[in-house]
Amino acid sequence: MINDDQLTTEQFNICRLKATEPAFTGKYVDCKEDGIYHCICCDTPLFDSQTKYDSGSGWPSFWQALENYVAENIDNSHGMRRVEIVCRQCSAHLGHVFTDGIEPTGLRYCVNSASLFLRDRS
Repeated sequence: MINDDQLTTEQFNICRLKATEPAFTGKYVDCKEDGIYHCICCDTPLFDSQTKYDSGSGWPSFWQALENYVAENIDNSHGMRRVEIVCRQCSAHLGHVFTDGIEPTGLRYCVNSASLFLRDRS
């Protein structure tokens, strides 16, 4: 696990203060590389690249999280009701999950690139 003072300003604002990176600006929005996406704060594996898809939303999107590594919280901020997703290990804010995704789950885990890093499978 890294200390919060080792995060960039953007990473800290997103992971600890629940900010959102601007659409279509994140490092992984168009990434097609194979591997496992991990939490930038604690290295917990969160998403498999095989579940990533282009939702057109401007953020990396996945139809499934790795089992037991992503937690959900109700988010009533900004005048709407959403489901926030966080790293179960360190509570880093990742983004939100929506029910307008693709099959087989119908879910869209909409994730900030700044909260992730991609590691190969080896």
